[in-house]
Amino acid sequence: MNFIGIDVSHHNGNINWDKVKAAGINFAILRCGYGRKSIKQIDKQFERNYRECKRTGVPVGVYHYSYAKTAEDARLEADFMLELIKGKQFEYPVIFDIEDKGQEAFGKKVLTDITIAFCERIETAGYYTAVYSSADWFTNKLDLTRLEQYDKWLAHWCKSPKWGSEFGGLWQYTDNGRVDGIETAVDMNISYRDYPSIIKRAGLNGYGKTFSVTAQKDGLTSSEADTLAEKVSSLGMTAVKRGS
Repeated sequence: MNFIGIDVSHHNGNINWDKVKAAGINFAILRCGYGRKSIKQIDKQFERNYRECKRTGVPVGVYHYSYAKTAEDARLEADFMLELIKGKQFEYPVIFDIEDKGQEAFGKKVLTDITIAFCERIETAGYYTAVYSSADWFTNKLDLTRLEQYDKWLAHWCKSPKWGSEFGGLWQYTDNGRVDGIETAVDMNISYRDYPSIIKRAGLNGYGKTFSVTAQKDGLTSSEADTLAEKVSSLGMTAVKRGS
């Protein structure tokens, strides 16, 4: 089953999310920021768009636009993104957007190193990670053999994409869509995968699995219950310690 969605940033203005939901949009991917940790590089509509998606029940993902020139730059960008999304929950992937003209000259190895450095940082923090780029970049500027473990979000504005669902989970098929509630043209996407189910089942993107620790009932001392709670928390689960 394919799901129809949009991706938006402050360029799309003040969105009426009630109308977007009523128009049949199944998901939205929001830009949170770009570059390296500056208040000027936080998307001006991110917080509002996130709140409105949660209020209206539109499943949401998030992306960061990269200017990284080295792997270390990419890690700093990832840290910036982690600050912006901390405490939030995403039903769709947390995505690295690599496509900037200023990065084109670095070569396939460096650009792939940059991509992996960012994705590893995000993935280690407990998020389902994906990579966004164009068909040209995926073909000529990135080493796909080194990116097999990451889902792909393919930007290919045409009727039939270069690759289908076997390539990645998301396809951006136009930058000129029209959706009620958005005054500007908007990027339109198809998701080939039921990401909300996948992500929630895995306990990722803020949907940590919950493990209840009840000291007396489970035959543990309070100290032992604390130790167990810390252990399951380190595995990405939410530990709830109860007294009895």
